[in-house]
Amino acid sequence: MMTSRERLLKALNFETVDRVPRDLGGMASTGISAFAYPKLVAALGLPPRLPRVHDTYQMLALPDMDVLDALGCDVVSVFWGVTNAFEEPNKWQNYDFNGRLPARVRDRQTFQNRPDGSIIQPHLKIVMPPSSTVFDEEHGGQPFDLSAELPKPDLKLVRKQQEESLPTDKQIIETVELCKRIRNSTDKAVFFNGPVYTGIGITYHCGIAVFPMLCLTEPNYVADLHGMMTEYALKCVDLMLSAVAPYIDIVMMSADDWGTQNALIAPPRIFKELFLPYLKRINAHAKEAAPNVKRFLHSCGAIYDIIDLIVESGFDILNPIQWPAGGHSYKKWKDKCRNRIAMWGGGINTQHTLPFGTLADVETEVRQVVACFSENSGYIFNGIHNLLAETPPEKIIAMYRAAAQGKV
Repeated sequence: MMTSRERLLKALNFETVDRVPRDLGGMASTGISAFAYPKLVAALGLPPRLPRVHDTYQMLALPDMDVLDALGCDVVSVFWGVTNAFEEPNKWQNYDFNGRLPARVRDRQTFQNRPDGSIIQPHLKIVMPPSSTVFDEEHGGQPFDLSAELPKPDLKLVRKQQEESLPTDKQIIETVELCKRIRNSTDKAVFFNGPVYTGIGITYHCGIAVFPMLCLTEPNYVADLHGMMTEYALKCVDLMLSAVAPYIDIVMMSADDWGTQNALIAPPRIFKELFLPYLKRINAHAKEAAPNVKRFLHSCGAIYDIIDLIVESGFDILNPIQWPAGGHSYKKWKDKCRNRIAMWGGGINTQHTLPFGTLADVETEVRQVVACFSENSGYIFNGIHNLLAETPPEKIIAMYRAAAQGKV
């Protein structure tokens, strides 16, 4: 039997593995709602515990090691100074989300309860109404007024913010010590989510409605911005990634949703002209600084038509493999990625089959998709994006049970 780390790294290198590697919560789009998590713990027959909410936008729980073991998962996480590889009680505080969810958070002082039952995080300007299970902001934070001039970041302010947010010596030392301790505590692969990212994305600046318009109308401005983001990313690689590289296996490089449900957000030529050159430079530098660490890209939606460009950009891993979007079958996605870029996710249609199908439907689809995706290896099992609050635990268990029966 392989260790989890051996299994996952062999799969990412397109080598034969003993079984399909699995993930839950390796990064902030492969996780589980904190509202669904206690039900999953109970259904697995494990002792009750308060979920640790590490992502308070999406309200995601940090999966515990016994849950990962019960589901056969092969990955542990580092999220900006916290991990699920072991207990860190001094880093968490009790908070019950206005009586709705007994849980643990990093700082309960960042939440305020309103008389109407909603909860706000004032510093982030986000709110969770009583009927919701996630936080959000007005217009999703992306207002768009066609009658006004397109808003865009002030480049001088961007540079100032970059200078202020570079990792400090203290942060680097603490992060290295944490990653070293994780490495020595588990044989699971270590997924690093922290201050190492490209900062280049079609949805990163101004919102999904505005920035693609800027790419079309002001390409020189976007090129200047991406040049600045590239220089900042290279510094983060030198400062942080090179320091933690001996103790991690995957690094989160970019979360950039290029697709809608049916098509790309911007034409492929925009990716080729305004994104590809900068991403190639950052990924090449990251590979040189950390040759054994795999570079991870999260990009939702109908992105089939830019997979070739994503491969050329230098990423090792593509997620979430949203094959129901855009009209291409999961078999075509596999053929496009085969032996070129590893596929992480895509194990079940989380918009249709998982919420509306029967347990038998869930198991059948997972077995079929896993059998296809695991050909020639290069595949890590997870669903398409996070498991939402309404997801029954029985279906989650059925997903992972079926994945365990998939071919390799």
